[in-house]
Amino acid sequence: MTNEIKTTAEAVEAAAMPRRHEVHSDPEVQPCAVPDSLANESVEEKSPAQWAYERLILYIQNFESQLDNEHEVAMGFTGGDAGVLRIEGMGYFDPDIVTFYGTDSNGIKTQMVQHVSQLSVMLRALPQQVENGVPKRIGFRLAQDLNNS
Repeated sequence: MTNEIKTTAEAVEAAAMPRRHEVHSDPEVQPCAVPDSLANESVEEKSPAQWAYERLILYIQNFESQLDNEHEVAMGFTGGDAGVLRIEGMGYFDPDIVTFYGTDSNGIKTQMVQHVSQLSVMLRALPQQVENGVPKRIGFRLAQDLNNS
């Protein structure tokens, strides 16, 4: 607790800023970093879909940074039999839809369209599909696109 005095406007603005907090049992695991461009934006400036999309990019990129060269990121969908989707693309449709593109465990082209209020995904590490020694890193491409927009 600090003795810093804030105006009502400052308190409301601080309450509307995005926050993130993580604690891991392994001290080597780095928390998901939030770029200043996102940390300094008011929650009301974007749609729920855009917020979900941007935060998922950060989680995917952070998850990928912990993978070895034998694995790629995929998502398991909770609460159903949708299975696992190898993430090959991601997008959003304002105000409230997030979509994921990729292939399922059988190599079948797949697109998942989800309302932000139903969003519940589990990031998973799957062995590379193509054994060319270089895993695909979608998180880097998504973050690059996020920084360019």
